[in-house]
Amino acid sequence: MSGREMVRGLQERAARALPAEHVRDVDGWWLRHAPRCSWWVGTVLPHGAVAPGELVRRVVQAEDFYTGRGADARFQITPGACPDGLDAALERRGYRREGAVSLQVASARRVLGRAPGSPRVRVDDRPTRAWLDAWHAVHGGDPDSERNMLARVKGPSAFVCAMVGDDVAAVGRAVADTGWTGVFNMATLPEARGKGAGRAVLAALAEWAERRKAGRMYLQVERGNGPALRLYERSGFSELSPYNYRTATGSGR
Repeated sequence: MSGREMVRGLQERAARALPAEHVRDVDGWWLRHAPRCSWWVGTVLPHGAVAPGELVRRVVQAEDFYTGRGADARFQITPGACPDGLDAALERRGYRREGAVSLQVASARRVLGRAPGSPRVRVDDRPTRAWLDAWHAVHGGDPDSERNMLARVKGPSAFVCAMVGDDVAAVGRAVADTGWTGVFNMATLPEARGKGAGRAVLAALAEWAERRKAGRMYLQVERGNGPALRLYERSGFSELSPYNYRTATGSGR
């Protein structure tokens, strides 16, 4: 598998683990609309090849999809995984560049080998009330939209809570998909940061991935999130590819 194929495959797995309410596959471009969800769930995943001279037409086709739903177009741009010239074409159309992200990978065995002594964890196959409450205490958002999005996930899932006494200190989620396990929804309560709760969650997700025979792990993290980057580096993750977004001028989140 080439680096391009791997990146495309992982981003498509991530899209299945963060399923939009409306998805239209147009010759390999996934047009996704996710009202009330986090904005990145509803972006274009432009992975299909484009014939010479067809790029602008395909962009306009995507723009029409979003206009018809009262939304602005956003594209996920990954060097090598997207058609050549797409980023430049969007810049010429006035799209602004934002949301620098790192796609990272690690083996579950490596993550487990770096796991320190850690708080006890609880693993469930669906989001509990305590899991959801902890996630929203850190990240906010619309709880009903998050529950609906999670209900659309078709792959085997794990929801982990790291516990300090009877209280949830940190949470995370994993989805297994064709040999890989994606890590999502990592969050640590402010009072528990720096105490190993996040690494305990990652270790529990890695152990779950091994049991599922999906021991290759991936995650996506904002490049400006220093604490998260340090956590993942200490846990054995390394960058496979950077990517960013292009958002139509005047769009708001």
